[in-house]
Amino acid sequence: MKKLILVVVALCLVVVTGCGTTPTPPPAASPTEVTLAMGYIPNVQFAPFYVAANKDYFADENLDIEFDYGMETDLLNLVGTNALQFAVASGDQVILARGQGLPVVYVMTYFQKFPVAVVSLEDVPLQEPADLVGRSVGIPGLWGASYIGWLALLYSEGIEEQEIPLQSIGYTQVASLTEGQVDAAVVYAANEPVQLRQAGYEPHIIYVADYMDLVSNGIITNEKTIAERPELVGGLVRAVLRGLLYTIDHPEEAFEICLEYVPEAGGENRGTQMAVLKESIKFWESEQLGYSDPSAWEASQEFMLQVGLTDVETDVDQMFTNQFIMER
Repeated sequence: MKKLILVVVALCLVVVTGCGTTPTPPPAASPTEVTLAMGYIPNVQFAPFYVAANKDYFADENLDIEFDYGMETDLLNLVGTNALQFAVASGDQVILARGQGLPVVYVMTYFQKFPVAVVSLEDVPLQEPADLVGRSVGIPGLWGASYIGWLALLYSEGIEEQEIPLQSIGYTQVASLTEGQVDAAVVYAANEPVQLRQAGYEPHIIYVADYMDLVSNGIITNEKTIAERPELVGGLVRAVLRGLLYTIDHPEEAFEICLEYVPEAGGENRGTQMAVLKESIKFWESEQLGYSDPSAWEASQEFMLQVGLTDVETDVDQMFTNQFIMER
């Protein structure tokens, strides 16, 4: 009888002990290290990315993000050869890269409107591009987004390049205008007009986006990364979109976060840089953040073919995807 009791007690202890044991959870996967190349120096225009890092939106996707800064043309080659998985780049650069056989893919629109404009001061009234005919126009150089925006403006209105003399002035648009060296200047629409207003001027502005829907800046990756690591691409896109939405809804807080990454935007530059951020938001806003409009890609490639920026026509559907916008 005693032996039976001992056996029952032992069995009860086994049952109780077994029921009370909590399974050991599997170890959490280490965050995936991701480098996102920005294509420019640290700047308040990257506020959505800085917000996503500060608010742990990347961490929520188990991503350990590192921002790298470099020249955009180099970045397209790096992403195209899979030496780098992600970069911020413009749509025109994607079109050129695809024409060169680089399998880059645009996966999230960042700027919904092309952020290039032409400005003049009060004594040179501008209502439309035709008002520039015969005027002297300054431009940073015959390359990059400024030049592409300028060519698009002329193309949209059927104006020949020789009708408007261009002067390469580097990034001195504000000084060149206020000192009377040029009648008008090609500018970044959220930057120099803000600086002019801060200095007491009321510039006349012609926005390229009002005349042609060019694809602007967004996030690019490559076909290999999309095919082999779609969850990585999706996680990055989701994090940035959350940062973009938060920045649009909370610009003041987003600016304070920017100062952690761009300290020179503070101090005496604070007022101007805060205004630049708020003006930039106007170019980011959309009913569907991140979405690429196929017709904008078609129009952009057609324009670039017509003006000789590229002589290779490629499949527009391979240049971009809305897959990671639609499934989030």
